[in-house]
Amino acid sequence: MKMKMMLVDDEERFLSTTQKLLSKKGYDVLTATSGGEALEKLRTGNVHVVILDVKMPGMDGIAALREIKRQFPTIEVIMLTGHATVESAIDGLKTGATDYLMKPTDIDEIIEKAEEAFMKRQNLEEKIRVARMRKIVKSPREIINEMDKT
Repeated sequence: MKMKMMLVDDEERFLSTTQKLLSKKGYDVLTATSGGEALEKLRTGNVHVVILDVKMPGMDGIAALREIKRQFPTIEVIMLTGHATVESAIDGLKTGATDYLMKPTDIDEIIEKAEEAFMKRQNLEEKIRVARMRKIVKSPREIINEMDKT
């Protein structure tokens, strides 16, 4: 499965430059300039990892993170933060972010963190699949017990 990323930042130049660099490296990248736009796009696209800026007008990164985790609990979110907003990164981690990146960040660091988050999500999805299978497939003991009752 190929990772699909979303970058959420109100700085258009950062978005377009980063999207171009990630696309050149073969990544599928959506962008959004606000938390609201990100939530809209998440409803239609199967995104695995969101890289979310903390400081945005309107719905800030922490509010957007809360909403993403509420509506799409398996999406991994990496907070993008400046030096002045390190406290927000800590709040983000408490609220369910996987990790955070300090601005300015380079493309390799974004890729490394996104790949780690994607692996975490795949492991989680595998655990969910196994748990569902266990619920469907009964253990030999359960089958024997049911046979004894009839």
